[in-house]
Amino acid sequence: MHRLRPVANGLRTDHPVPDLPFVDDSHIPLEDPAATEAIGRHEEGSTWGRWDKDRTTKGAWLAFTTDPIRNDLAWVVRYHPEHGRSVLLVHDRDASPWHTNWWGPQLLFRTGGYWWDGTTWYRPDQVWDPASEKYDPRPVKAAITITADHLLDDNAHPAGGRLLKVANFDPDTAAPDSWNDHLALWAAHRPKDARPLTACVVKFTAPELAADQLVAVPEMAQIGGIAASTLRAYISRRESDVPPPQATINGRNLWARPVAEDWAEQRRRSPEAVAATLAADEDDSLSLGATSIRERFTRTFLSVLWERPDRRKRWALRYRTEAAVHQVADELAFNVATGIDEIIDPYDLAATIRHAVLDEFATGQELDNSVSPGEPSVFYGITTPVARMLDWLIRHHPGAAQHTIGEIIGEGERRLNIPRDVSAESLRTALSLDGKLERQRLHAFLHSVLPPTTAR
Repeated sequence: MHRLRPVANGLRTDHPVPDLPFVDDSHIPLEDPAATEAIGRHEEGSTWGRWDKDRTTKGAWLAFTTDPIRNDLAWVVRYHPEHGRSVLLVHDRDASPWHTNWWGPQLLFRTGGYWWDGTTWYRPDQVWDPASEKYDPRPVKAAITITADHLLDDNAHPAGGRLLKVANFDPDTAAPDSWNDHLALWAAHRPKDARPLTACVVKFTAPELAADQLVAVPEMAQIGGIAASTLRAYISRRESDVPPPQATINGRNLWARPVAEDWAEQRRRSPEAVAATLAADEDDSLSLGATSIRERFTRTFLSVLWERPDRRKRWALRYRTEAAVHQVADELAFNVATGIDEIIDPYDLAATIRHAVLDEFATGQELDNSVSPGEPSVFYGITTPVARMLDWLIRHHPGAAQHTIGEIIGEGERRLNIPRDVSAESLRTALSLDGKLERQRLHAFLHSVLPPTTAR
C-alpha cells in the first residue's frame, strides 16, 4: 500500500503531482542515476543515495539521494524510456521506502494510492494474492488520464506561480492557491526538447471517484463490517491497514466505494477472519477440529474419573493424596498418548512427508544442474519444517516412518535417478541437524530402516 506523501515536485519532473509546489532541482544530476546516488554517498553516513535498474523494462531506472543543502529532505527519481521521468522531493526518512515502492510496474501514484503502469490505472494495492506473492491488481473502470495540456487553459498564468528553492523550502506549507498558475510556470521552464505536455500525466478521473460515489467513515465502516467508532480508532492508531482516503473535504475523509470494498475483502482474508470461519461457535476460540478433540477427551476423561466406581471414590477427601492424583493424571495422559492416531492419522501424514521430501530432492537437483551440470551430488538439503515433520513421525510412529523412508529412497531412485546412498545421506543429515532424537537412537533407528546397501 502506497502511503507515503511527497512534499514537492521537482522542476524537471514530467508528471507533476497536483497541489504540490515546484522546487528547483537544478543542483541534482537527474540524467545520470549513478551521479544522483553519488551525491548522497559519504563515508560519515549522515546522508544516503542509491540507484537501481528496473529489470521489468530495458533502460528504466530509479534513484534517490539526500539533498546536499537540506539533509532533512531527499530527491526520488523514477525514469522510464517510454513514459518519462518523475522527480519528487520527500522527507529524507521516506526516501528508501519510496525507492522500494517504485519497484515494479507502478510509475505514478495518485489519489490515495491509485497507480498507473503507463497504460492502465489501478486501485490501491490491498488484496494480497498468496499464490503470486503480490497484490492483486484491480483496474479502474472507465478511467480517463488528465495530462498537463488539459489543465493549462486561459486561466493558468505563469506570473501567478512560484518556483521555490530547497534551502528555504518549508515542507509544512499549505497547498498553493491557484495551482494551475504554478503548473503554467513549470511548463514555461521546460526546454523545447522536453516531453510534450500531452504526454505529461498529472492526474486521472473515473466514475468511482465522482463526489456522489465517495463514502465517509460510517458507510466505510458498514462495508467493513465494523462500528464507525472502531474504524475511527483504527485510523487514529494506524491499525488494520485502513487505506488512505481519496479525498478530504472539510476535515471529512472520503473513500471510493471500490477501495472500501477491497479493504473489506482483505479483512475477510486475514488470518483472524479465516480462523473465525472454522470456529466452533462465536464465543469459542477453538477451531472445529480442536473442539472435536476436546469433546472426545472430555468423554474419555469423564469415563476414567466418574463412570467407574473404583475411580469415583478418588474424589473423597481421604483419597486426595499426591500419589493418587499422580496416578489419575498418568492414566489421563496415557489416554491422550494412545489417542494420538485419532488426532493425526500417521499414514496420511507419512504420505504427505514422502511427497514433501521428494519435492525437496527435485528442487535440489534443479539447483545442482543449474550450478554444476553433470557433477554428482553427495546429498540434497531438506528444509527444516519438512525435516522436523519426518522427525515427529519417527518419534511417534516408527513403523509408519520406516515404510515412508523406504518409499522415499525407492521413488527417488526410480523417478529422479538419485542413488540410494545420496538419498540416505540427505535424510541422515537433515534429521541430525533438525531432529530431536539423540544421536545414538537416531543411528540405531536408521541402521534398522535404511536399505541394506545404505545403512551404516
